[in-house]
Amino acid sequence: MGWSRGGVRLAVAVLVAGMWTALLAGGAAAAGGNGARPTVDPSAPTPTSPYPGRPPQGHAPDGGTVGGPELDTRGLVVADGAPPLPDGLTAAGWLVADAGTGTVLAAQDPHGRYYPASTLKTLTLLTLMPLLDPARVVVGTAEDANIEGSRVGLVEGGQYPVSLLFQALILQSGNDAANALARTAGGVDVTVKAMNETAQAIGAFDTIAGTPSGLDVAGQSSSPYDLALIFRALISDPATAAVLATPTAQMPAVQGRSAGYQIQSQNPLRTTYPGDLGSKTGFTDAARHTFVTAAERGGRRLVVCLMDSENKPLPPPAQAVRLLDWGFVVPAGIEGVGRLVTPGEVAASPSATPTSSTVAPRSPASGAASADPPAGFPLVPVALGGTALLVVTAAVAGRRRAVRPVPTSAGRDGEAPVRRAPGRRPPEVPTQPPAAGGSPSTPP
Repeated sequence: MGWSRGGVRLAVAVLVAGMWTALLAGGAAAAGGNGARPTVDPSAPTPTSPYPGRPPQGHAPDGGTVGGPELDTRGLVVADGAPPLPDGLTAAGWLVADAGTGTVLAAQDPHGRYYPASTLKTLTLLTLMPLLDPARVVVGTAEDANIEGSRVGLVEGGQYPVSLLFQALILQSGNDAANALARTAGGVDVTVKAMNETAQAIGAFDTIAGTPSGLDVAGQSSSPYDLALIFRALISDPATAAVLATPTAQMPAVQGRSAGYQIQSQNPLRTTYPGDLGSKTGFTDAARHTFVTAAERGGRRLVVCLMDSENKPLPPPAQAVRLLDWGFVVPAGIEGVGRLVTPGEVAASPSATPTSSTVAPRSPASGAASADPPAGFPLVPVALGGTALLVVTAAVAGRRRAVRPVPTSAGRDGEAPVRRAPGRRPPEVPTQPPAAGGSPSTPP
């Protein structure tokens, strides 16, 4: 049977439409708009060096850019009307934002999905603090004592309150403390799942947790934007903010095994930068140096994140100081290049929600020691994600800050051209043991 001219035209039209549909679907999938969330691959070799070139770029579940279209860049973007950036910014990815309003003042590759190293412990703290009773006593295990990388010195048989383990996690970046906390919450797998649910709940879609410590694993990632979201939530909650601000803690003696000793905060800005609210360092061979911090001046709070940096010519904390000083000079109320989203603002993909989760609930304060959480406490993942969302939302909503201007520098050589954002005001939102990282490697 022959084809009419009209039939041929119709067939060609259908064929072309089908090809375009397939191409668009493929493009959406490549952009992350197919709802599939990247995952880690523990079976793959551990990464031992940074990505050759740029790391992957993160997107919202619908393929868009969390925080606004101006943040969809692999280069540099700075708010109109801001003073020139300081010299010496060599981190591959960084971001500075007003933690009160959420306004992003400037960023370099803000959604680049870099290896986070121990800055990922900030997500561990944010996730587990609402779930674990701080008075609960955890018994150290051989696995804790022998874990790879930086350790605070947990001893098998030692008894450690959860509150002290949180301090050890942040003050000295203890991978052993991260392991003990994860075990208390139901195990590493359960904890990692809860961390990923927390990341999605606050809009940190570039973050894929594979370990509670930040030890490198293939596919694990975070971004300057996501670290800002996480740290903003931490400094907004009095309980987690107190951990960040703790200067010292006392590790208990274990008879016949270890004498008691004091640990000190490794926050390099704690006594050197006025208004410091806390920071977290990180280092592995793959991540290089990572750093996230926040400070307050005149009632205004800024958060700064740097990823994939070296210690020379200027270490990340020194780069952060320059960005903080610059950010406090930027007039409050300036129209930024984007904004930090509020928890739940960007919907997560339904397909990304886990189907099961088991987390040990808080138990009444007790002196009884426990090496492992009691079994048989199923917690529906929606409830876990909802708990994290409510906790973070309440924390952020409870800290609306007054924003006042506070009374400086060429851009970086060799970087992508600066993109100036068009005027657009974002809405106001409620407001040394081994190096502090996940690897036994010694930083340069």
